[in-house]
Order: sequence, then C-alpha cells, then structure tokens
Amino acid sequence: MGTPEFAVPSLDILIKNNYNVVAVVTVPDKPAGRGQQLQQSAVKKYALEQGLKILQPEKLKDEDFINELKKLNADLQIVVAFRMLPESVWNMPPMGTYNLHSSLLPKYRGAAPINWAIINGEKESGVTTFKLKHEIDTGSILFQEKVKIEDTTTAGELHDKLMQIGAETVLRTVKAIEANAIDLKVQDDAGACHAPKIFKETCKLNWNESLNNIYNLVRGLSPYPASFTEFKDKDGNITSLKLFIITKEIVEHSYTNGLLITDNKTFAKVACKGGYIVMNELQLQGKKRMKTEDFLRGYKFPDKCTFL
Repeated sequence: MGTPEFAVPSLDILIKNNYNVVAVVTVPDKPAGRGQQLQQSAVKKYALEQGLKILQPEKLKDEDFINELKKLNADLQIVVAFRMLPESVWNMPPMGTYNLHSSLLPKYRGAAPINWAIINGEKESGVTTFKLKHEIDTGSILFQEKVKIEDTTTAGELHDKLMQIGAETVLRTVKAIEANAIDLKVQDDAGACHAPKIFKETCKLNWNESLNNIYNLVRGLSPYPASFTEFKDKDGNITSLKLFIITKEIVEHSYTNGLLITDNKTFAKVACKGGYIVMNELQLQGKKRMKTEDFLRGYKFPDKCTFL
C-alpha cells in the first residue's frame, strides 16, 4: 500500500526478492496540471510495469474494497507513504500490517517527518518499521536505521537517501516476519514529537527570525513545496520569490532585516539576525528555477528592495 515515488523502491525490492505481491493498493488517478489530465501515482505506474493487480479505492471502508482485500488472502500488508487505514484493513492479515515511516519514531510522527527534521535543525534522521495499531505512527517498533543530516542537506536529498534505506529496511522487516524472528519494542511517548502537514503559511519566510532558523526552513522545504518570500516590484505590485539553494554568511551588520543586498550581476543576499542569507538558486513567480547569476542577467530587483 503506497502512493508516491518514496514507496516504489520498497515494492521493487520485494518483487526482486521473489516475494508474492498479490496486489498493490494505491490512490485513484487524479486530474493534474494545466490540461487536468488524469495522473497515475508513482506506485501504480510501477505496478502496471510489473503486471501486478492494482486496487484504487476511493474510500478505505468501502464494502466492495474490503471484500476484494479479503479475497486476496494476504499473509502480510506493507504500508509505505499511504493513507490512514481503518482497523478493518490493518487488522485483516494474520501476520499484521507493518508501516515504513521516514523518521526515528517516536520523533516526528505525522505527515511531513523529513521536512520537519531539517526545519528543526536535527543532526540525524532515519527510518522505522512498526506494526500498525489505532493511533497513527504509534505502533511497536521492529527496526530502525539512522542517517546523518549534514548542515547543507535539503529535504529532497534526505528524502532520496531515506527512500533507499527504507526499501532495505522493508526487506529486512519482511524477512524477519517470515522467519518469525521479530522482537517488537513499544514506543516511548515521552520522546514523541509531531510532524504536521506543511501548509502555505509554513513556507513564508520571516526575515525577523534568526539566520539559522531561516536557513533551516529553506533547506527543509527544498525542492518541494519550497519556501518563498515577497517584495514590491517597481510598479508596486507584490511579487513572490521561491528559494531553493542558499548559503549563510555569519557576520554582524547594521542593515534592516529583509533588506536585499545585490550588485544586480553576480550575487543577491538578504540581511537577517546574525548575518546574510545568500540566494544561490531561486524562482520568480511565473518563471523557471534559476541560478542567481543567470536570474540577474534578465531581472533587476527594485532599488532598496526589502522582502516583506
């Protein structure tokens, strides 16, 4: 059971190790893009290539879906980046339902663990496999694998690393269940913290924050959904600018927070508490993502530009 690209390597590794995947459960096709063409999930695309049976229920409590699931007679269900399951689904297989979560549980329970680990300046992250129960991301832990978060790591880079380590951990989990060699550990709720869904307001930069907080927010939202800031253009219109790759300059200065310092040729940096955020890759509203030097060849910021 899974939807995005993150779930594909976990399915792939089970297929390549000759496990009998009786079906794949993913989201229904959804219209997307300018033409509103129906788009298949990454998991569905892979499952079609492998000739696997695919179930795409609108509602997970739907009686027809439940009956179809029962007919499959699966021993075990593996969930990677899917929806919250009702008990009638997760409690169905005799060996249980196990979930791969992209954090070191009980830390970062919730929808966006990769983003929040970086936004909060964590030095390590990882993956956890656990047995599902009622409350989301609270089941007993089977395996965990840790990875280091460098000071320059973006959410996209951590996502890709955890996607591969996660697949290996899923395989290890299935092998352990198959061999009846599992030792489940109850989560310690005292160490729990949450990773809620990212909304647009989360992504707007506040230039009165500290240098490190701004730096971590940009990394934690890059490349998607991406942090953004706003400024008034030469006509007085508010224009949005997304930031993808930045560096930080730690230095004392007397500039107002949010003031843009640029030669309009090679560099653009923004003053904040404790230094400057140097913009290396950005995207103006309605334009494509560019390196700052390329961007400045075709665009000149207003004089005394201050980000809002």
